[in-house]
Amino acid sequence: MELLLKKNVDKLGKVGDVVNVKKGYARNYLLPRGMAIYVTEGNLKQLEKTKKKIEMQQKEERERLQEILETVANASCRISAKANEEGRLFGSVTSVHIADVLKKQGISIDENMIKLENPIKECGEYDVAVVLGAEMQTTCKVQVVGEEEDVA
Repeated sequence: MELLLKKNVDKLGKVGDVVNVKKGYARNYLLPRGMAIYVTEGNLKQLEKTKKKIEMQQKEERERLQEILETVANASCRISAKANEEGRLFGSVTSVHIADVLKKQGISIDENMIKLENPIKECGEYDVAVVLGAEMQTTCKVQVVGEEEDVA
């Protein structure tokens, strides 16, 4: 059965693709969820208009993310935490802590966008990866200091 995709479907296709699927998959999954429609001349024209609108929205979103990316690249985070004399933290600094500090600086990003391999457990400077999209990533400088160092 040939269908026209209205939404991106993993391992099947993207918006506007004409795909050939089994009838049961079409009737029970794609059509009821509004992910696809039957291939007709009117549906093709309507989807073209929708596709152009989506492309414009994606372009605006990319530009907005690019601005955020530049501000994150220029930002630096200073986090103070309780630590012992050797510089080991009593807890750890996670992506949630980094996101909170960036939000206080006016940079609104989600903690899921901050990619830490492991939580930070020692004082020092770190380059932390920030991924906003598939092709949009940068690093942010994070400085972790002990609370007694922060007072000085």
